[in-house]
Amino acid sequence: MIEDTKRTIAFLCPVCRQPVILERSVFQLAASGSRLPCPCGKSGIDVSLMGDQVRLTVPCLFCEQEHTVSCSTAAFLHEKTLAFSCAKSGLDCCYVGQEEPVFAAMKRLEETLDVLESEAGAQGTFLNDLVMEEILEELRDIGRRGGISCTCGSKAWKLKVNYSSVELVCAQCGGALKIPAATMSDIEDLCCKPTLTIHGKAPADP
Repeated sequence: MIEDTKRTIAFLCPVCRQPVILERSVFQLAASGSRLPCPCGKSGIDVSLMGDQVRLTVPCLFCEQEHTVSCSTAAFLHEKTLAFSCAKSGLDCCYVGQEEPVFAAMKRLEETLDVLESEAGAQGTFLNDLVMEEILEELRDIGRRGGISCTCGSKAWKLKVNYSSVELVCAQCGGALKIPAATMSDIEDLCCKPTLTIHGKAPADP
């Protein structure tokens, strides 16, 4: 029955740059003005069910604009996976469908993004040069104070600079902590943190 149908909706938040995956019933989505927010509260998807059509307004990480896309209600409710793309980048910005294939599609998108960011970082090009410079300087300050450590017990780390983020990688266990480096709010967030903890691949010794 339609009322038992649940849909999984996923997107990448352009503000906190984290994957957002939400499950909603058709009744929840049919509510007037249904909005599916990112946990950071700074972006979200708007879903409107209008008879035989569904319209979605999706925030886009890649072009930093909102896309308005639509599909048939039948496809929205029953397709295994629907993908909506950013016309400027050609990359997907939203998935709708069953839980497992949506999770798999989002994982592939994150892996693609990681590769693109690594390639851009290696070439010395960044989304925002000023923000990246400030983030790197702040990380150096925290490091000089001994404020960077790993849950495995190590205080040895190295930097991996990407297109719009920086990764702190533990030199001992290989665990990593990704630091966004795209907007002025990323600088503000980092400045509020006197210490940073990498989540290691092995528990700390007793």
